[in-house]
Amino acid sequence: MSGTEEISVLFLCLKFGLLTTVQSAGKEKGIPFKNKINKYILLDKGCIILNNAIVLSREIQGCLIAEINRPEKKNAVNYDVMEGLIHALDVAEADPEIKMIVITGHGSAFCSGGDLGEFHSLQTKKQAYAMLSKMGAIVYRLSVFPKPTFAFINGAAVGGGCEIAAACDFRIAKEGAKIGFIQGTQGITTGWGGASILFEKLPYQHALRLLLSAEIIPAVEAARYSFIDEILEDGIGGSWKNRVQSILNKEADVIKAYKTLLVNKWISGGLHERIEMEIQECARLWESEAHLQAVERFVTRTKNI
Repeated sequence: MSGTEEISVLFLCLKFGLLTTVQSAGKEKGIPFKNKINKYILLDKGCIILNNAIVLSREIQGCLIAEINRPEKKNAVNYDVMEGLIHALDVAEADPEIKMIVITGHGSAFCSGGDLGEFHSLQTKKQAYAMLSKMGAIVYRLSVFPKPTFAFINGAAVGGGCEIAAACDFRIAKEGAKIGFIQGTQGITTGWGGASILFEKLPYQHALRLLLSAEIIPAVEAARYSFIDEILEDGIGGSWKNRVQSILNKEADVIKAYKTLLVNKWISGGLHERIEMEIQECARLWESEAHLQAVERFVTRTKNI
């Protein structure tokens, strides 16, 4: 089965909600997912769960919603989340009916960054670089995606969660949400490209303040730093749907043309190269004593809970 056929089959599931069963992806089901999607769950209302980590839905016509689905870990990113995000971007880019993609989180958190419970075994610069560069490639792709991207920050977005949000074109927060580039408290820098992207989008003194303080702040304060575009009282439905409709009712070619102008500016400005430098710097600091001790404290604390 070709890649195009694979995506077409997936979207038949998404559009029509064919089944409500747990199935294993692979040759036996005729959908050889190329991005290590080991399991998918087809739900009604046109939803699909990838690797028990990402829920894809099309409840808003013309919009693909990718929801990080690890609420028990505050939606921390592990390799399953990475593979799910890759597949979500593949699907959104390939389907001409999709005009935008939304990244959000399930439950009370948007995303708490990298899952230190899984990544604490990474001890060396080389080991860290492999993980950082994989997620960094996803964040970079999100930042230069050919269609508009939204981060709906439904709760806490900290560490790498802020980097994912920063990569999106628009950041809408639910009332009560909090954000924090807390990497500095763990003896490292941002490592997925968040700082490089932040310096592109925010006044440099605002970006530097968010990065150096490493504080967790309420969304209303983050809005004063230009990180949050808007704060809504309700969830991803309701008034939010009305706001995005002004984009969705435009021709897809018009939307893509404007995004192309923006993306070309960032590419020609060397964004990819700067993100690579950022990843390298974080990988260097990853094996520092300060970071290894911070990770050990985290692991010990979670074991005692």
